[in-house]
Amino acid sequence: MEEKKLTFRLYQDGDSAPTAWSESIFEQDTSYKCPTYVHRTPPCQGSCPSGEDIRGWLSIVRGIEKPPAGMEWYEYAFRRSTDANPFPSMMGRVCPAPCQDGCNRNEVEDFVGINSVEQFIGDKALEKGYQFEAAKKESGKKIAIVGGGPGGLAAAYQLRRRGHGVTIFDNHAELGGMMRYGIPGYRTPRNVMDGEIKRIIDMGVEVKMNTWIGKDISLEELEQKYDAILLANGAQAGRPLPIPGADKAKNCITGVAYLEAFNDGRLRHSGSKVVVVGGGDTAMDVVSVARRLGHIETAHESDRPENVVLGYVAHDVATTAKREGAKVTMTYRRPIDKMPAAQHEIDQVQKEGVEIVASVVPVAVVLDSQDRAIALRVQKAQWQGNNMTLIEGSEFDIEADLIVSAIGQMGNLDGMAHLGNKHGLIEADKFYQVPNKAKYFACGDIIRPHLLTTAIGQASVAVESIENFLKKTEQDKRPKVDVHHFSLLEKLRETGLEPEAYHHLQEWGTNDAKYAVHNYEDRSSQEVIPSDELYLGHFPYSPRHIRDELDVNSEDVLGHFDERLLGLSEEKTKAEAERCMSCGMCFECDNCVIYCPQTAVLRTPKKDYTTGRYVYTDYNKCIGCHICADVCPTGYIDMGLGS
Repeated sequence: MEEKKLTFRLYQDGDSAPTAWSESIFEQDTSYKCPTYVHRTPPCQGSCPSGEDIRGWLSIVRGIEKPPAGMEWYEYAFRRSTDANPFPSMMGRVCPAPCQDGCNRNEVEDFVGINSVEQFIGDKALEKGYQFEAAKKESGKKIAIVGGGPGGLAAAYQLRRRGHGVTIFDNHAELGGMMRYGIPGYRTPRNVMDGEIKRIIDMGVEVKMNTWIGKDISLEELEQKYDAILLANGAQAGRPLPIPGADKAKNCITGVAYLEAFNDGRLRHSGSKVVVVGGGDTAMDVVSVARRLGHIETAHESDRPENVVLGYVAHDVATTAKREGAKVTMTYRRPIDKMPAAQHEIDQVQKEGVEIVASVVPVAVVLDSQDRAIALRVQKAQWQGNNMTLIEGSEFDIEADLIVSAIGQMGNLDGMAHLGNKHGLIEADKFYQVPNKAKYFACGDIIRPHLLTTAIGQASVAVESIENFLKKTEQDKRPKVDVHHFSLLEKLRETGLEPEAYHHLQEWGTNDAKYAVHNYEDRSSQEVIPSDELYLGHFPYSPRHIRDELDVNSEDVLGHFDERLLGLSEEKTKAEAERCMSCGMCFECDNCVIYCPQTAVLRTPKKDYTTGRYVYTDYNKCIGCHICADVCPTGYIDMGLGS
């Protein structure tokens, strides 16, 4: 029998007396407070680095919020999703989904599978050929974007929506940045990525590939030709192992270089004994690729994987027929349960045959007489909380013919080193403007290596800052909850219910005025609604609809490059969206209407109805009993009017 979480408690911790419900419910008209409707941000949106209106597009998928006349719900959900993030197919596949960690549904049984619904929205948009449109009027301003990864592309998208001219400069042959060169194609299918990138370029974005700013074109030239410059060139260099022997061994390389060589098609087989140092997403991708590539027993000296990774040669596709399995070991300085990678990725690589050696610290690379690495020497560590103690005399060697460092990244600022700090990154303020460089802005990994979705969210803020710079307006204070929000005013406009023009005269008794939105407070830019402000007892147990995955194990992993993750069907996608609790916004359950003892809460007439305006209160009948607020599942009702 499945365990179910308790979602309603008559008594809370610390209660010492019976609850007087009759007094609490039927005699509270003395409070002089009546219900008001308050919009707050749900924790999924509050923890989404891209700042997507997640609750909004889940509401569209489940059929609560209706699209405008003549538009399919598929497209309406796509438009809402891509207001913040133009890559729903890609992010639905590879984003580690911090939104799901914060989901209030975790207090009932399990989080909503947000990224699985997002993948469906993105895949359906590609299937139906939905396109983006640039602003109808051009601003005449031109912005140079250095880097064509997720941050640079997202910025280009947002800038074209504002009518600005955009040119992307990238030092690779193809756009995509870390999406293309840092993540294996079986996780980020190239046809999907190319489709989502093409939509952005088709908005009128100029692209200059194989161009290194600082070498092929100077920053000074960009300053002369463009009104603003956005640095989104990413962290293209891996951090080498800072231990004796690592700097001498040519077969001791970085994870960033290894994955780039694989993803651009040069690296087709790897070592027979590969040791990877690290426990994050890059390390997981390296060990997964190494197990799939295997090794060639009789490979020529020039075909050693490090020579390919360092760019000296490229593997011939014909040699892949001779591949054999590789022994792949991952080492991490903390215990396995403290690895930063997602747990399902850790489980998967172990299933694929990767050995994880945890709580060990690399101390040296063991070299042979030709200065080739033959082993990684590690020392065992004990952990108490966040304090580590090395165990004296516990060193041992892990045999290796290829050692890969996946312990972090930094920028490659060749040609623009004067912009960098001691970490090889670029400093930026909270508006993503480079200090003391008027035309310069930055976003993504070049500021601080993090998630793809983080770069996309930073791009949105950077574009707003560029807009203010171009208009010569002062940078405004950023909102406390700095994400894309549902806008009731926009929804009213969309449904032909826009308030009349305000005459800006002082007036009393505005209840019937047509120039105001009555009895609605928008706190979404200040507050994230926690689970204890919801009525969790409303929500029955409903297990998550989990995407299927191809069963890749240690026996069949060699040469297995098919996409592992399988999307949900439309039926299951809608069912998963139904599990959303719509935290902070009415989802039209009728509880307040049904349970009001005074029939003071009424459904809004159809001619005046839109999302967020489903009910209203007749204050001539309301006695302030607060039952409507108690039974509101989403925390949308506050007993605040009259305070």
